[in-house]
Amino acid sequence: MVNDWFPLRPPDGFEGGGATKNGQRRGKALTVLAMQAINDSELDKTAAVDSAKRTISTERDGLSALRDALDGSLADAFGKAIERIAAVRGRIIVTGVGKSGHIASKIAATFASTGTPAFFVHPAEANHGDLGMIGSDDAILALSWSGETAELKGIVSYSRRFRIPLIAVTSGENSALALAADVVLLLPRVTEACPHGLAPTTSPLLQLAMGDAIAIALLEARGFTAVDFKTFHPGGSLGASLTHVREIMHRGDEIPLVPLGTLIPDAMKVLSGKRFGCVAVHNDDGSLAGIITDGDLSRNLHRNLVTVRVEEIMTRNPKTVPTSMLASAALALLNEHNIGALIVTEDRFPVGIVHFHDLLRIGAA
Repeated sequence: MVNDWFPLRPPDGFEGGGATKNGQRRGKALTVLAMQAINDSELDKTAAVDSAKRTISTERDGLSALRDALDGSLADAFGKAIERIAAVRGRIIVTGVGKSGHIASKIAATFASTGTPAFFVHPAEANHGDLGMIGSDDAILALSWSGETAELKGIVSYSRRFRIPLIAVTSGENSALALAADVVLLLPRVTEACPHGLAPTTSPLLQLAMGDAIAIALLEARGFTAVDFKTFHPGGSLGASLTHVREIMHRGDEIPLVPLGTLIPDAMKVLSGKRFGCVAVHNDDGSLAGIITDGDLSRNLHRNLVTVRVEEIMTRNPKTVPTSMLASAALALLNEHNIGALIVTEDRFPVGIVHFHDLLRIGAA
């Protein structure tokens, strides 16, 4: 079937194998015809799946080679890199060009979100004034698969001039970048997933894995906690899941609460008025005695509930959560036991209630 985005005839000015007025237009015309050929032919879905499996296998082999390197020659350099970065009082400047630049930008974001202040500086922009963003207390993490990226020359020279620590992530053992660096994280030479060996596929994946390995090693070394993580992720579902129960629970008069000895009709008024689908029952000293849910009432409709007291049908030792529990953990508990609300307690005294809708409201569910 023909794709409406591409015409059946070649674009004006395209002369088959001959030259056009400029190479860019000729290249675009070739791309158009190649895409049209795919659309006009029956796509071999089995071949496409086989190609995907080969790609994943090739990239998996690359990651295995990186893992093996960490058991050998790369181990000492990795340890030195972690020591250098952990000792930095400023920020980690991550840099690279092309695919390495895209990976570097992601690594900088991962560092920043896990307690290692960092940002990405493009080498070309660095050569035109952004070198001023790099201070003497910083360190530079430079990515270049070959280690011969010309655009890195300025930032590398700057690091040497002002004695700023330089850590290289490269596969070029004797490259200009490796020879200039204080620490070299030498990546193993691997096969690209591209059948022509040209498109960077496996190589940027190894750079990304190395960046993640550094970030997580630093996170663990610093004792970075989920609470710390929330500081840098206040928004979205991740930030919501790291919210504590005490931040979203209903308190005081909002808690559906009745004492032992309360008749069911009176308890039902509290249950329906508070709209949490349950009512907590407390002892004379105020501690939690049990809970009555809509389900408990339904299971006892065959009885004359007018004269029944709450302790006769309540669930004793109900599921409760502390104020310090994360919203994600509370959600897991609700799902595990198929319940809609949890009583929040401190030393068995009810201090709040959190409902599934509260978790929906903040985006944790």
